Amino acid sequence: MKSDFIRGMQHGIPIALGYLSVSFGFGILAVESGLSVFQSSAVSALNLTSAGQAAGVGIIAAGGTLLEMILVQLVINIRYSLMALSLSQKLDRRFTAPHRLLASFGITDEIFAVCSAQPGAITPMYMYGMILIAMAGWIGGTFLGASAGEVLPEAVSSAMGIVLYGMFIAIIVPPSRKKKSILFVTIAAAVLSIIFRYVLTMVSDGFAVIICAVAAAAVGALLFPVPDEDEEEQQ
Repeated sequence: MKSDFIRGMQHGIPIALGYLSVSFGFGILAVESGLSVFQSSAVSALNLTSAGQAAGVGIIAAGGTLLEMILVQLVINIRYSLMALSLSQKLDRRFTAPHRLLASFGITDEIFAVCSAQPGAITPMYMYGMILIAMAGWIGGTFLGASAGEVLPEAVSSAMGIVLYGMFIAIIVPPSRKKKSILFVTIAAAVLSIIFRYVLTMVSDGFAVIICAVAAAAVGALLFPVPDEDEEEQQ
């Protein structure tokens, strides 16, 4: 059991190092939005979602409503539910309901990918080790970024604040180059976002995010439907 925990921490070190740099940018963004170092770190301690946190801080800064916050987080983070369902097929027998609930808090894209790649069944201690070290990197990077954001000149802080958005671009570009459907949805969401930013300014930031994400995804699904497995086999 102890070896599983250590192995999980070892596999989580690369994730933690990546989170350290990305959350540094989030820490700067949070401070620029009016949060303190403690509040910024608390957000990262109670959440583990880069896009969700960035959007959430934006809603807080804009004085958005609780309903906006709930809907935005639902739209952005619903993919984690699908990841959890997929990952449940690889869980060890020791993964009782309490373990599942606790481990579900730490499921991210990177943790899901590493756990899915494991050859055998996944034990609770393995996931706890990976989640622990990953969260340490995420919270630590946020604290350092928020602390730096309070002392660095505004020009430097603004420049370093794009790290988080750089990560989003790095995630989108490779699949967009391979699939026209992803490229279309990305461009559609960007165009809609610009429209809400400069034309439909009466719509709050939170609802703008929801509308852009859902509308772009819906149009993409209609224009580029994914064929069923049976259809692929017939082809």
